[in-house]
Amino acid sequence: WNCSLFVTPNQLKKPYDDPRVRRALNLAFDRWGGSKYLSRIAIVKTAGGAVFPNHPFAANEKELTAMEGFRKDLKGSRELAKKLLKEAGHSNLALTLSNRAVDQPYKVVGTWAIDQWKKIGGNAKQEAVPTGVWLDRMRKIKEHDITTDANCQSVVNPIADISKFLCSAGNNRANCKDPKLEEMYDKLIRLSSTEEQRALIRDFEKQVLQDQAHMITTLWWYKINAYRSYVKGWKISPSHYLNQHLDAVWLDK
Repeated sequence: WNCSLFVTPNQLKKPYDDPRVRRALNLAFDRWGGSKYLSRIAIVKTAGGAVFPNHPFAANEKELTAMEGFRKDLKGSRELAKKLLKEAGHSNLALTLSNRAVDQPYKVVGTWAIDQWKKIGGNAKQEAVPTGVWLDRMRKIKEHDITTDANCQSVVNPIADISKFLCSAGNNRANCKDPKLEEMYDKLIRLSSTEEQRALIRDFEKQVLQDQAHMITTLWWYKINAYRSYVKGWKISPSHYLNQHLDAVWLDK
């Protein structure tokens, strides 16, 4: 699915205005182990960056594993996370994850995230609330520490899809400011060379996911639908929004 689940720190609240704290929270995640085990129980699977996996603009494994939070040296990553929290004065950071009270994949992934943060000394807990409350906290109240969030789009179009990461975007929940990101995106949409676009997307991705950790990725969504052999005309799509009319679906008996 063209849908990636995040946990997004609220930069209106201390200490989440400190990039060291956000980087530490990102470094705690074992995304490769999470992919292996969470995919057995939840509709998530692929470890990836800002761009739909396997798209020509997406980071390949070498590029991905060069970034904080994706390196295969999990022990080293978590030691760095502890060091960053100590430098920021929050070695025993207490935090509450605001989550949507929906099992798939929100509560499953949220429970995993809490466990990951505890491994770097975080005193973490999860508060699962009805969808309306969850959305209000992100959009209006803005008193949460960290919230789950998702970037779910229809047709795969990375240049449009990554606009959610801009601090100026209406659907960005980080409450951040980052002129550097804005400048990069403004340049990106004017480039005519796909090679130049891909290279700039790597810089954009590094800025938002590593250096500033405005939004912390977990895993990309993935699902398998089983249906009866006599169901005809149904096609799986990469999103929530396509092929939902069902007007072309029929049964051959």
